Amino acid sequence: MSAHADSAATPPAAPATPVSLAAVVAAHGSVLVLDPCTIHVQAGLLRAAHPPLWHSGGDDSSVHLFAAAEVCLTAAGLKPSQVGAYVFCDGPGSQLGIRTAAMALRTWQVLRAAPAPVFAYRSLRVAALAHGRNHPGPFAVVADARRDSWHAVRVAADGSATNVLRAARAELADWPEPLLTPTGFRAWAQPPRPAGTCAYDCATMFAALGAELLLYPVAEPEPWLSAPITYQTWTGERHRAASA
Repeated sequence: MSAHADSAATPPAAPATPVSLAAVVAAHGSVLVLDPCTIHVQAGLLRAAHPPLWHSGGDDSSVHLFAAAEVCLTAAGLKPSQVGAYVFCDGPGSQLGIRTAAMALRTWQVLRAAPAPVFAYRSLRVAALAHGRNHPGPFAVVADARRDSWHAVRVAADGSATNVLRAARAELADWPEPLLTPTGFRAWAQPPRPAGTCAYDCATMFAALGAELLLYPVAEPEPWLSAPITYQTWTGERHRAASA
């Protein structure tokens, strides 16, 4: 594989071995999950010895992310600041949605007597592993990363999956495995060759993957970036008429 795992794919504070959602629920009693990476934001409340509560909202994360979380919390009689731990998808996906989730988590932390643990996961890896449960590899789950490149997770025939990679469009076109895009992801460009789709439903994915080591603790909730942000330098100059 010539595509590389981005240096930002595993934050320095992450443990060598990630943890499972089931372990986080067992350790903290109740966990609020926020996934704003698609056009239908999703929230879930998982509690020890209780059935999971999930709700999907609309495409406006500034409204529907909170509405989805409220539905789950109200059913359990809890406030956001009363849950034992928070879990959120930090990317790839809708940057606006992910930033909204990060802002919400930071706000709820301030309202607590003591901060709660926060864990994050990568959307494409969860989607790829969930799809692989019923559809053997090889295949690659991809999402538009803009700037003529794609985020991707490649799944081998034995079911093993890479971390999130970033591949140039021309490189992705040469990969031999079928390409899949998760349902509900926003796209600004079409894949370089025909692609199928795979489901992206948190309730179904985590029911299948609750014991998978997919989560890592984060000190401060923030969006994951596959590459450092760069800014174009601009020097303003007034337009002048050409000399006669």
